Amino acid sequence: MDTQQSNARKEDSNTKEEDAAVDAELAKAIMSRSFHPSILGPEPWEGYIFSDLEIRIKESTDLYGAVLWPSAMVLCHFLETNRDEHNMMDKNVIELGAGTGLVSIVSSLLGAKVTSTDLPDVLGNLQYNVMRNTKGRCKYIPVVTELFWGQEVEQHFPRATHCFDYILAADVVYSHPYLEELMDTFDYLCQENTQILWAMRFRLDKENRFVDRFRQRFNLEELYNLPSLSIKLYRAWRRDERATTS
Repeated sequence: MDTQQSNARKEDSNTKEEDAAVDAELAKAIMSRSFHPSILGPEPWEGYIFSDLEIRIKESTDLYGAVLWPSAMVLCHFLETNRDEHNMMDKNVIELGAGTGLVSIVSSLLGAKVTSTDLPDVLGNLQYNVMRNTKGRCKYIPVVTELFWGQEVEQHFPRATHCFDYILAADVVYSHPYLEELMDTFDYLCQENTQILWAMRFRLDKENRFVDRFRQRFNLEELYNLPSLSIKLYRAWRRDERATTS
């Protein structure tokens, strides 16, 4: 092996070590946002710290959508630590597949006008968490409403009156039979000036295929890559310049 090849391998090894160190440090910072109550009460909850406030989240272990996954924490950490570039204050924001509501809650605490959406079977728990953690704390009262991806989205959110600055999504791809409907919902809601912030945990080839199809419709930028958590965070925006009304 000549000297040039040897140096290249050393540089590659050093880069991988540096990337691993950055990943470990960022993952540790994100996961440190959660805490467990010191005393268990009659109603179990998980605790999180964002915007210097304690957020208490009630989960429902019998439903996928009512359990908080690490992707939501990754997205919340990004929103709080990147306010110069992605300022939520007074922005119109919609969250898809809000689940337990942490992302919607943090967005509201950061000053956004939030519409938090999910399926009817998790809506009660979502509404409870969002109201419990935003009442008296936020500039705008968040709206919690049901949304079936791909079904009557135009009727619920006509473009003439609903224009979102941000679409937020965390772990919406895993184990879901309606991925084409999700893609269509992203496509419909994402207007000319809309940005998508989407955190996803990679578990199966299905996730990779979805990202490949997503790239066909949207420009995609990788913001975080956290191999230790198997999570990536993306920013996306429209490839075309479709009119904001139709």
